[in-house]
Amino acid sequence: MRAIDYALREGWRNLLRGRGSSAAAVIAIALALIVLGALLLASWNVQRLVARWTSASEFSVYLRDDATSEERGAIESVIDRSGIADGHDYVSKADALVRFRREFAELASLAAGFEENPFPASVEVRLRPETERDGRTKSLVRDVATLPGVADVRYDREWLTRLAAGLDAVRGTGAVLGLLMAFAAAVTVASVVRLGLQARHDEIEIMQLVGSPISFIRGPFIAEGVLQGGLGSLIALGILWAGFALAGSLWGADLGAMLEGDSLEFLPARLSIALVAGGMAVGAVGGFVAARHAV
Repeated sequence: MRAIDYALREGWRNLLRGRGSSAAAVIAIALALIVLGALLLASWNVQRLVARWTSASEFSVYLRDDATSEERGAIESVIDRSGIADGHDYVSKADALVRFRREFAELASLAAGFEENPFPASVEVRLRPETERDGRTKSLVRDVATLPGVADVRYDREWLTRLAAGLDAVRGTGAVLGLLMAFAAAVTVASVVRLGLQARHDEIEIMQLVGSPISFIRGPFIAEGVLQGGLGSLIALGILWAGFALAGSLWGADLGAMLEGDSLEFLPARLSIALVAGGMAVGAVGGFVAARHAV
């Protein structure tokens, strides 16, 4: 514990002593974590929304304008007999137009200019969650699409699967970019710490001559890197939060309408803590590399 306490006190003194050069390391770490944090924030919200939309999965059967009530009844009978539907609702052309005007109020003036109602009637089918895993839903969608009176069938799971695949690609790209920027930040930290080592060269030589433990010699420089990483990560979190709050104040209402009442959330505590820990780890690596090669 004495070694840790000494390392932290000396690391803080080193940070203040070379605050001009330390600022470069802090900024480098902050920039790297802002990029990584923004990608985490986006992927976290998309993943949360995809999970919610998946749990409430459904498909919509759009009817032809000339579809008869008998054809509609046959479609609903096929859906009921499938055993995978948790219920279904019929939405008439007039109801579809009313829904459009309610959910997209800013575009309601466009709807007023239509000579005829362009929205088709539909049957919206709610699916039981367990039926998504055995392939019966896709089979039902294919069968319904061939029935008389059906103009089109939209199955939410298909675009949700594509969205999830795109999210994985974004995560992979973000991980590579984050690693590259973290490496650059670690190099910056190592360079800054090495400057401090050179400034205290005589002091370090005296400590070695009197037999000071290696932890007391290297510890302050590793601690300096950890402190730089911690400050940089806290600055990054603050900037991310300010940007998130600004975006919410500017576009929160529009996003809420687009997401059907749902809202975006900031990074949860576990991811925020992981971001700070990552910044401190990057700083520690930079400080360790510099101290190891210099002592």
